[in-house]
Amino acid sequence: MHHFRAPHARRFISASLMIGVAFIIFGLSFGVLAVSAGASVPQSCAMSLLIFTGASQMSAVSVIATGGSPASAFGGAVLLAGRNAVYGLAMAPVLRGGSLPSRLLGAQWVIDETTAVVSAETDPATRRTAFWISGAILYACWNLGTLLGALLGSSINPSDFGLDVAFPVMFTAMVASHLQTKQGRRAAIFGAIAAVALAPFMPIGLPILVSAFGMLFGLAPQSQENETAS
Repeated sequence: MHHFRAPHARRFISASLMIGVAFIIFGLSFGVLAVSAGASVPQSCAMSLLIFTGASQMSAVSVIATGGSPASAFGGAVLLAGRNAVYGLAMAPVLRGGSLPSRLLGAQWVIDETTAVVSAETDPATRRTAFWISGAILYACWNLGTLLGALLGSSINPSDFGLDVAFPVMFTAMVASHLQTKQGRRAAIFGAIAAVALAPFMPIGLPILVSAFGMLFGLAPQSQENETAS
């Protein structure tokens, strides 16, 4: 309780609440899109409860909605979720020492946003508290948004409210920070060209999987590039 009452607790609680508002909005978008793609309310909510990775969920629903195969939807979702494995390595010290159930729950809550909230703290005990509080808030907000969106899905046309572009907007926001480096720009350019060029010839969803190989173009060490540039 000491770490919850400390002044610095206001920082990660307020940050979590602000992100939570965005989660409700994006969760609502996901719920509407999922129902529009043919999922039932329970199925939509189950995805958010069990997966809790917005970009992967949006990707899967978008592929299914445009006629893609379940395999393509699954493959794209797994690729997007793969980054959470890296976050898991960073969050391992925060989860270390807990019971197996708590570590399993913690693994479910390791996402971009909880990692960002925890990374802003330096004290180990505070980092642990920040993780669990931010995880609980964001998990609740995402699932609340999904439930509301799924319940409203049958009465809302996604295109009327711009909800059909929610995933492209989210994905663009995820990529934007990586475009500041030469490696990131190179990988993004290859991925974009591959996806657009292959779209007319491959089943829906597969061009996205192929474009993921663009990350291989971003593996050159930054130091090596600097030496070459100089």
